[in-house]
Amino acid sequence: MEDKIREFIYSNEREIVRNLAELVAIPSVKGEPCKDAPFGIEPKDALLKMRAFCDEMGFKTTIYGDAVLCADYGEDIELGILAHLDVVPVQESNWKTNPFELVERDGVLYGRGAIDDKGPAVASLWALKAVKELGIPLKKGVRLIFGTDEENGSEDLEIYKKHAQFPPNVFTPDGSFPVINIEKGMLRLSFSGTLGGNFSIEFRGGNIPNAVADKAKTILRGVSADKANSLIEPPVEGEPSPRFTVSERGNGTLISCDGKAAHASTPETGINAVTALLSLVSRLMNEEILSGLTELFPFGETDGAALGLKCSDESGALTCVLSTLTIVPSGEMSGTVDIRFPTCTDLESVKGKVFSALEKIGLKCEVILGDEPHIVSEESEFVRKLLSVYERVEGEKGHCIAIGGGTYVHNIPGGVAFGAERGETDYHMHGDNEFITVDELLKDAVLYANAIIEICG
Repeated sequence: MEDKIREFIYSNEREIVRNLAELVAIPSVKGEPCKDAPFGIEPKDALLKMRAFCDEMGFKTTIYGDAVLCADYGEDIELGILAHLDVVPVQESNWKTNPFELVERDGVLYGRGAIDDKGPAVASLWALKAVKELGIPLKKGVRLIFGTDEENGSEDLEIYKKHAQFPPNVFTPDGSFPVINIEKGMLRLSFSGTLGGNFSIEFRGGNIPNAVADKAKTILRGVSADKANSLIEPPVEGEPSPRFTVSERGNGTLISCDGKAAHASTPETGINAVTALLSLVSRLMNEEILSGLTELFPFGETDGAALGLKCSDESGALTCVLSTLTIVPSGEMSGTVDIRFPTCTDLESVKGKVFSALEKIGLKCEVILGDEPHIVSEESEFVRKLLSVYERVEGEKGHCIAIGGGTYVHNIPGGVAFGAERGETDYHMHGDNEFITVDELLKDAVLYANAIIEICG
């Protein structure tokens, strides 16, 4: 049967890639809510596109609250496969291809959502189609669940829960192979305040709260370009360094900083343009809040040590990212912080330390989202079945892993992540030139089809 599944999937390569291309072409970044589109027009368009695919394949489809699509096959649903169709924003100038056009080069598919999470969503769809078209008998039913707000808090799942229950077993292709059974806790917060002094500053860095910013810029009035240049430290050979560009701008000085984007769960792989530029600005302008913020989020630190948060255990180390920062000429400041914490601490402890530190320097804080760590026993029957499928199909030993990134199942009891990233490959998730290979896209579909049979057959 495995050979038949593999043959079916690989013989439909062109159609599978075409489906992914049509989804990538929709720039489904969260937008302004409107009638019949709670997360914006483009995420809703992606949902309708996926529904058209599912209807064409003969699955029973339902859309809940214009936010979540379900495609059912069979009765007495036992397994849910949860994927999302929304994506994070792009900096188009940094891409070597159009981010919203799926481009294949040497077997690699580039496009926003290729790995997170439109590619795996398409693989899940074709996995179920393979089971259906090959007439493989199932004792239990399967539900594909496609959401539209994973990247911004998963409010879509709250909408889903008002209309339907999750199946007894749920996995998401929104993580890594073999199986992710532990996810760190998460605290995402916003802060605001007003700078003192009579100087004028504009600052803007970062686009989203769950990523390391690769761009930041500021306009300082009353500071010369020569002075700014004199305080820029030369890069250290062999160490990741930000790049600064300084120029005169009217009666002020424009300073731009280029860093390296990274997911907020792995900030050590990026170069934070926000904290790099903030460090320079605080040395150019003597202002209490700026200095305090620089001390709490020093450039190059990713473990929250300055906030008194540093800790680690078998689930990994705590990570802390000052991800966005905006200052307008009036002095009003706002920003966001993303923290992923291991199982050895808890949400209230982390929140208390961060709020206390920020409030001491004159900033007000508000929680955007907060979750305790998510843990599923690797001895559970569901996890063991997924690992056995992985070992049989992939031909290598399966194991459970813990991550800092929250997957789509973080708040679903018993839910785990099953794919789609492999090994140490950097797929540029949330970054420029995001990709998945054609072969991995097809291999994912084969794996998911076998998982369906293992759990429901």
